[in-house]
Amino acid sequence: MRKIRVAITGVGNCASSLIQGLHYYSKKRDSSAIGLMHYDICGYEPKDIKIVAAFDIDRRKVGQPLEKAIFAEPNCTKTIEEKIPSAGVSVSMGHILDGVSPHMQDYPPERTFIPSKERPADVARMLKENEVDILINYLPVGSEKATRHYAQSCLESGTSLINCIPVFIASDSSWAEKFRKRGIPVVGDDVKSQIGATIIHRNLVKLFHDRGVAIDRTYQLNTGGNTDFLNMLNRKRLVSKKISKTEAVQSMLDVPMPPQNIHIGPSDYVPWQNDNKVCFMRIEGRIFGDIPINLEMRLSVEDSPNSAGCMVDAIRCCKVARDRGVGGVLESISAYTMKHPIRQYPDESARGMVEEFIRGDRER
Repeated sequence: MRKIRVAITGVGNCASSLIQGLHYYSKKRDSSAIGLMHYDICGYEPKDIKIVAAFDIDRRKVGQPLEKAIFAEPNCTKTIEEKIPSAGVSVSMGHILDGVSPHMQDYPPERTFIPSKERPADVARMLKENEVDILINYLPVGSEKATRHYAQSCLESGTSLINCIPVFIASDSSWAEKFRKRGIPVVGDDVKSQIGATIIHRNLVKLFHDRGVAIDRTYQLNTGGNTDFLNMLNRKRLVSKKISKTEAVQSMLDVPMPPQNIHIGPSDYVPWQNDNKVCFMRIEGRIFGDIPINLEMRLSVEDSPNSAGCMVDAIRCCKVARDRGVGGVLESISAYTMKHPIRQYPDESARGMVEEFIRGDRER
């Protein structure tokens, strides 16, 4: 079976965890592959995913072998595999555009980006030359112009896009139509974690709702110490992120809560947390007899490996769609692995849709 040829834009912690994980699972058999939702999807195993191109803008990564660049600063996620075999891929210079927030220059270089002065690559041409099936967008939150540039490059080259950040491409009707017309599968937007704050919050809210509890207020406050949290100190870059996370929770209710009673979003940057994300969650409501009930929860998890658990399935489902000649938004895997899909479904329904897609009982 042909390998799934993948390119990555943004060689940060998420890319590092994914690449390390692909090597880790290439040595595992089905029975010992802990942490995967699916070991095999239509004949594709994690070992069949091959990274053939990568783009970044940091001078410590551009021009470097990919297996070296994933460990370069400011990456700080936990190590899954210390030695990654050479894939023969060097990191190409990407297009900066709005990918670097101005406030990040005020922080030490080991915590932030150091833009390279290299000339940006011709992305569409590289995608064609490397016969890339799927481009994964791991750019920083708020990279609106840069994300649209890479999305357009996918359209020009016939490459699928998996958009892991809250810039709305797959969930935007105009972009979705462009991919549909060209017969190119697209997945997005804003990747969920395997077991993260959003999916837990969604399911707790649904549990309250299904058990007849009136939910009055809720919040989700997240802290972390990676470049993602540092980038999001610029609140102007958080608009789409807050929309994505809030809608993911609100969609579990028949009647959405008033905006003033729900707060979901990154709260602060704590450097020593590195790639560890801590979530503080509270739900306030009323049960039988109008009696108050309050729930508080704390979640601590390594952020980047947590999203990679969803990505290995999203990549393989996207390739299956390409094999089947299916274009446009893949609603099933988008609903299951993304916070802001084009249409929201309860998680158990989305999982069922994915199983139907894998069996071939569902086109998208």
